[in-house]
Amino acid sequence: MLRTVAFVIALTAAQTAPPPTKTPQPKGKAPVSNEILRVKLPRPAEADLPNGLHLIVLEDRRLPQISFEIIIPGAGGYFDAPDRLGVAAFTASMMREGTTSRTSQQIAEQIDSMAAGLSASTGASSWSASISGSSLTEHFDRLLALTADVLLHPTFPQEELDRYKPRTRAGLVQQRTSPQFLANELYARILFGPHPGSRVAPTLESLDKASRDALVAWHRERYVPDHAAIAIAGDISLAEARSRLESSLSGWKKTGVPKAVVENPTDLAGARIAMVARPNSVQTSLFVGTQSINRTSPDHPAFVVANRVIGGGSSARLYNNLREQKGYTYGAYSGLSAGLYRGSWQATTDVRTEVTSPAIDEILGEIQRLRSEPVPDAELQEAKRAMVASFALSLESPETVINYYITRWQYGLAADYWDKYPERLMAVTAGEVQAIAKKYLDPSRLQLVAVGDAKIADTLKSRGTVEIYDTEGKRISLP
Repeated sequence: MLRTVAFVIALTAAQTAPPPTKTPQPKGKAPVSNEILRVKLPRPAEADLPNGLHLIVLEDRRLPQISFEIIIPGAGGYFDAPDRLGVAAFTASMMREGTTSRTSQQIAEQIDSMAAGLSASTGASSWSASISGSSLTEHFDRLLALTADVLLHPTFPQEELDRYKPRTRAGLVQQRTSPQFLANELYARILFGPHPGSRVAPTLESLDKASRDALVAWHRERYVPDHAAIAIAGDISLAEARSRLESSLSGWKKTGVPKAVVENPTDLAGARIAMVARPNSVQTSLFVGTQSINRTSPDHPAFVVANRVIGGGSSARLYNNLREQKGYTYGAYSGLSAGLYRGSWQATTDVRTEVTSPAIDEILGEIQRLRSEPVPDAELQEAKRAMVASFALSLESPETVINYYITRWQYGLAADYWDKYPERLMAVTAGEVQAIAKKYLDPSRLQLVAVGDAKIADTLKSRGTVEIYDTEGKRISLP
């Protein structure tokens, strides 16, 4: 059975009565000890099946339910041909739309009858595709049989593809009305260039060109078990899971294909400024950032902490500055992505058009402050404790815990990686945070993307040469 997550938190302040005081005490903050959170995650049972599939099982008998995720490297949008973007995503989306023994309606009805879930998906720049599902224990065998049928025998019926295209087209058209999407799209293109990391969404042209034959071929070539994994959490043991999988997936044969390889994008040549001219916008969407690191980089813990300090929440510097102090926006944040290939770091916000320039100044100022000044100890400790506390709370969910082990498998992390994660975060020093900022957030590497009314062009031009695009992503010149 699943062992209960064991951790020890020394809450000395909570265990002793506070001295009498008239000093106002902050509300909404639990007393926190300076002791490091000690965590020992429950260990999943693991095995390799004859077809190459790696099985990870986190047994938890507390509730009569089971969830799973099948991860298939090499089947993600990263591997789409440049002239056929979206084939990976279209294939995943269409897999539930009919098999050799079930129609789309029958699949949907069977899922509903079990009150279960079953979906397949991939990202435009993801190196893998996934199939995930969940059900009560009593329905798991039926769900697994249905999953096997969807995984092994999809037929991609032409009539379903003909229905899928108009629905998807409407979504692709609609997303281009979102300034946040336009900013993200242009930012990714500038950051990664021709590298697949620049892919954010399929195009209308690629949707029109998508054919049933292309989807069938993608599924046949890419949905192989050789380097795949299935992670299962819930009311099931390794032995039970293995027996059921070897029976239900007996037709999923090893092919001998080599493991798919991803590469890092080309290093950035310098700082750039770009904008999307969006007529009559009353606000400006801003992205300021640069390329980051791979997930296995030794700089990862310090970069995670640095991101938390500058913009990783509503108590971070960007939020406090641009919202609480200046009133420029409803929110300002930063984010770090790090995967098999070098990812990105960016600060993002939406501000009123008239404060575009000072908002950029404040973002750049916060980046410079992180580079030039050590983070005060109290601020650093609060950021690290908040991250550790959030991590500890996440361990209540078996699905979340199993996802941690999926991450460990994907990146080849040490067996005790997550046990030592709080310790690793708490060990990050102010000097290391500053060193990360100096190393990666150099002004000569920063990319600035703005989406807004054409009137912001002059503001941006005062900072350097500006590349201007329309909402379809085409380079233009403003009058």
